[in-house]
Amino acid sequence: MTFKPLNENDTVNTRTLLHEAIPLTGAIVSGTYGTANIKNYSHGMFQSVYDYPYLSSSANHIFDITTGLHPDGQIASTDTQFTKKRNIYNQMAQVLMGYDATGSIQKFDEDGDLLLGGAKMEDVFVVPFSRLLSKDEIKKETFELQLGVKAAYADPFSSLITISDVSASTEYRVNSPAGDYGILYATASSALLSTGATAHTASINGVKYWHAGLIFYQAGIAVLTGSIFSTQLTTPAVKMNAANVEIQELMTGSTIDANADALRHRIYNLQFNNTTELNSTVYFCRINHNEFNYSSNPTYVNGSKIQVKTQSTDEPVAYITTVGLYNDNNELLATAKLSEPLKKSASNEFTIRTRLDY
Repeated sequence: MTFKPLNENDTVNTRTLLHEAIPLTGAIVSGTYGTANIKNYSHGMFQSVYDYPYLSSSANHIFDITTGLHPDGQIASTDTQFTKKRNIYNQMAQVLMGYDATGSIQKFDEDGDLLLGGAKMEDVFVVPFSRLLSKDEIKKETFELQLGVKAAYADPFSSLITISDVSASTEYRVNSPAGDYGILYATASSALLSTGATAHTASINGVKYWHAGLIFYQAGIAVLTGSIFSTQLTTPAVKMNAANVEIQELMTGSTIDANADALRHRIYNLQFNNTTELNSTVYFCRINHNEFNYSSNPTYVNGSKIQVKTQSTDEPVAYITTVGLYNDNNELLATAKLSEPLKKSASNEFTIRTRLDY
């Protein structure tokens, strides 16, 4: 068997980003299956959402919902699940925001500017997406969440706000231990959002937006501020559940499962593009005119049934069907099959491009 070494000029490494659109209609999330696709746990720390009744073997986990409250916010130690909500906030902030110079856990910052301070988000919904959906990361500037904010619990979708990572492809933040993250902004087609407000707002390309949360791309986690259902609205009297409980009372006085139910009930549409990073090494296997013109197959020149050369003066002809990649000890590591045999003789030569994806 004949081997030909590859040098550094014969290999190149490439990276390809593949994107897939992920639409999650509110019908799946907010109640088409009732509660059959919603899984609550005895620990009561988060709720899981599936695309089908979760007891079915074909069900896929799509995301979780939980609530985090910081002790500095409007929460007391006597509130429902105080310890769990506090611990969830600290855990998620520790992972996603890290620590400051004093060793304290950073709070979620609405504009991502940790050095200059600014407004903090102390009452949040946390939505970690399944790796099945987010893959390696969420593509920047593709996240969009539509929420129903009508005061009536029974008909929340007659008034909608849109939350998205506007301009995130160029304005994302990198000061997180979990990777890149973007700012989520809320907007609406009508005066649903407080038009006179100046705090918690930003102007992007001449359009006014309201800070609504953060989206962590590599971690696949969205953090939404509870104020999108209260102070951000022109009429901050949204009834979050059938008992007509407003957002602050809901987050402090209800269980995490009840908080998750209230948020799900108002999700009209959710979509983003995921990203799969495909790393490749391309090997250029160069076959010169005077190489690989003879086959090592024992039937090549003998008298067996398959005979491709009848006279010693005939031009040698071989057919290339497979490329093998070997290590320094001549141990086969990978093979590449050609779609059809290539006829090789002394009058032609080839460069076969072999790509190894990982």
